[in-house]
Amino acid sequence: MADNEFKETLRPCSSSAISDPNPPLRKPPKSSISQQLLRLDPPDSLYQLPRQPIRESPAEDKHGEPTFAPLRPQRESRSFSLDPRGPYEPLVVSSPGEFPLVQVPASINCRLLEHQREGVRFLYSLYKNDHGGVLGDDMGLGKTIQTIAFLAAVFGKDAELVEHLDNLNDNVKKGPVLIVCPASVIHNWENEFSEWADFDVAVYHGPNCEMILEKLQAHCIEILITSFDTFRIHDRILSEINWEIVVVDEAHRLKNEKSRLYKACLGIKTKKRLGLTGTIMQNKILELFNLFDWVSPGSLGTREHFRDFYEEPLKHGQRLNAPDRFVQVADKRKQHLVSVLRKYLLRRTKEETIGHLMLGKEDNVVFCAMSELQKRVYKRMLEQPDIQCLINKDLPCSCGSPLTQAECCHRIVPNGAIWSYLHKDNPEGCDSCPFCLVLPCLIKLQQISNHLELIKPNPKDEIDKQKKDAELTTIVFDADIDLVGGSAQNENFMGLSDVEHCGKMRALEKLLLTWTSNGDKILLFSYSVRMLNILEKFLIRKGYCFSRLDGSTPTSFRQSLVDDFNRSPSKQVFLISTRAGGLGLNLVSANRVIIFDPNWNPAQDLQAQDRSFRYGQKRHVVVFRLLSAGSLEELVYSRQVYKQQLSNIAVSGKMEKRYFEGVQDCKEFKAA
Repeated sequence: MADNEFKETLRPCSSSAISDPNPPLRKPPKSSISQQLLRLDPPDSLYQLPRQPIRESPAEDKHGEPTFAPLRPQRESRSFSLDPRGPYEPLVVSSPGEFPLVQVPASINCRLLEHQREGVRFLYSLYKNDHGGVLGDDMGLGKTIQTIAFLAAVFGKDAELVEHLDNLNDNVKKGPVLIVCPASVIHNWENEFSEWADFDVAVYHGPNCEMILEKLQAHCIEILITSFDTFRIHDRILSEINWEIVVVDEAHRLKNEKSRLYKACLGIKTKKRLGLTGTIMQNKILELFNLFDWVSPGSLGTREHFRDFYEEPLKHGQRLNAPDRFVQVADKRKQHLVSVLRKYLLRRTKEETIGHLMLGKEDNVVFCAMSELQKRVYKRMLEQPDIQCLINKDLPCSCGSPLTQAECCHRIVPNGAIWSYLHKDNPEGCDSCPFCLVLPCLIKLQQISNHLELIKPNPKDEIDKQKKDAELTTIVFDADIDLVGGSAQNENFMGLSDVEHCGKMRALEKLLLTWTSNGDKILLFSYSVRMLNILEKFLIRKGYCFSRLDGSTPTSFRQSLVDDFNRSPSKQVFLISTRAGGLGLNLVSANRVIIFDPNWNPAQDLQAQDRSFRYGQKRHVVVFRLLSAGSLEELVYSRQVYKQQLSNIAVSGKMEKRYFEGVQDCKEFKAA
């Protein structure tokens, strides 16, 4: 169905200088922060790279295909000297005169960056005041490391404090810590704990849950790590435990107050709730309330108060033609919201923290002309009764009644291929008709925009759906059906790998040719696994050496794939599912990123980009987001911009230019 298409050295540190003018390039670190043994700190004048302009409308050659000026190869960065993060001494986080003394061990502190020390102090201030909060740093700034350093301080993991017996006795009494995270990063948490501190860590996930629970009840476990799905299933058991601290990684998963995960997390018995996320708000301002009402209940008032006092003024004040008084009220409410959030939120960006250690990122949006066949099929799809019903839903009904078409005679679409399948068991329609068609129709338009093969029947679907998709495919291809190998899924290797009928693949072909000739390494993301299969055949046909990772890749095998790609000079392209590869991957050996298909949620694309643009990246990163010109994807991109602006306003208090007249969830001011 449509919904399924939409997851040290312990020796004292001392300064050193570059002794070799041309030292060898070091291998990229295994993880973003766990291998922080080298610090990139080039002289200010060493790299003055020419910035490539954003090309939003590529030129076309005489065949109507997009063309790209050759990208100038970027200068490789040089290795830098071993430079300590700080002196080999503990980081005291407790207040002067406070007893017992709480400090981060020197073996951890000397490896932290300054922004990470600040993050540890922030987490301890929340803990000391007996309430929760959110560490909202950008992806790749070491939220995991900051959390482990904070826990090491709270649990007294400093061997130099052994003589303080009272302090040790106090630490023995502390309850366990629960960490809830995506299943894909469980092993990362395990590895980081073993790398940074000496904790009794157990994973509550898989077949050994009962044994782990017994050890937990026997007070043999200090840190328990579990996945979102496992916690949701076992929430009644885990919620009965008195946790000292609860940490939710990727805490934006708590954005929906109606979800079972959110309701399960509400039952956790502790006030010390910490959320870790680099994307605090993804779609709606109300998501902010849901997250902060979990970490610190009542911090933003009631949901109704938040909606009336913050959400509505901010949304309407951002409208293009909003009256001045609306804009002024929105500005005051924005500043007030930011001041309140500051008590419970610490957010830093890469530019603010490690910008001097990186060579920057350039984000390009490329509008690719669809092939002539794509245009014809797209036009036929728009002419289908299902989509015409949605287009004309607000027009007066043809029967002469004062109602609109969607309210009167055209509420149902019996002759529509999509509608008839959705209502095969209910020919009278549903309560949502005709708006139940919106999502399936949007998906079909997006599929045509990306590749024509995607609208054909999927063999993994049920038989009835395959038959209806075959019927729709025959209609929209019409006389062009033979050009794409019929209405059934194409198994022909040469046909699938051919770029003739796909505008985006034409652009991709030219980009890959240019980049690989310059020695660049590329991350290629797609939201659709079926699209990944097509791209895989294309890469094989063109002779590129590549790796692939999607949801079917075993979790235990993913890190070895990442390591192999980072270390192997022969690996040119990493083909990744946006969902599976959006978290926990560190691919700093790649300096080019292609987002093949945009997502309605801008955070998905940003997370994909940050697989490459993170600490340890030694080259200038260039991102290309491919959009089909004149298609629905232009609206998807506009919606991304709108959501990102709302996030910047509500979370960071930034001033954003007003582009849109539409207001989210407001019928009076509808988006175009």
